[in-house]
Amino acid sequence: MTADRMTVSRRSVLRASAGMAALTATGGLLTACADGGQRRADPGALAVHPGTVHPGGGDPAAVDPAWGGGEGPASPAPASPATATPSPDPAAATAPPAPPVLAPLAPGTPVEVAYGPRTGKNVALTFHGSGDPKLATTLLEIAEQRGAGLTVMAVGSWLDQQPQMARRVLDGGHELGNHTQNHLNISAMTPDQARAEIAQCAERLQRLTGSIGRWFRPSAAQYATPMVREQARAVGYEHVLAFDVDPRDYSDPSAAELQRRVLGSVKGGSVVALHMGHQCTVDALPGILDGLAKSGLKPVTASALFAPA
Repeated sequence: MTADRMTVSRRSVLRASAGMAALTATGGLLTACADGGQRRADPGALAVHPGTVHPGGGDPAAVDPAWGGGEGPASPAPASPATATPSPDPAAATAPPAPPVLAPLAPGTPVEVAYGPRTGKNVALTFHGSGDPKLATTLLEIAEQRGAGLTVMAVGSWLDQQPQMARRVLDGGHELGNHTQNHLNISAMTPDQARAEIAQCAERLQRLTGSIGRWFRPSAAQYATPMVREQARAVGYEHVLAFDVDPRDYSDPSAAELQRRVLGSVKGGSVVALHMGHQCTVDALPGILDGLAKSGLKPVTASALFAPA
């Protein structure tokens, strides 16, 4: 009898110790976020592709985000270790982000656009979204200080590494679009491969912002091939955003040279292709914005450039 009682007592102690160890382990989970970016090279040919006429559309209306979290008032008496309530899961306390609200595009906006109305004074400064987030944030701040709206065509792998940049772009009053997941030569892919590249980036945008965005831009190409346009449409993109001004800032010219290239080519309605992650672009942006202002041109988002007159 004494031996049996001792066996039961030892089992109880072991079970209690295992329970305490499990409760202690639940508080030690950490989430790491990698840092990084990538660079690209763009083609230099400039041509105008009219695309196919298709009416534009807007994103769904925004809803107010509901944010849950925080602790309730303390209990009158502390709970015993065996009945302690686990810490709340931060991921479960955060509601999905509200999607950005975009104005409708002008009726008859082509499927692929390289520039907007030439008679207007608006231009679109668009940026390949990749590279050092500090440079990207500085660039956004410069634009915001001067009231300029930018369009960032994000690379999905960059959003994987820097997910906070998605909301940072939108919260600054800018626009966010899809520039494929890995920034490979999408024109050389099979239809299934191209669709996967577009869809993977779209999934990141949806998860981080509540919307896949309005615009798709092909990687390693100025214009989309018919196959790529078809795959983009299958994913949900009615419009492809090309460009008519390529100052090749990815080659890292001096700030003065980059300003000369942009201001010497831009005109009303232009869509300029620039890049985040390059110091020369950050250094040149104040002079570019000043030069546009002197010419009576206003940098706006791509959606604003193609909005009804």
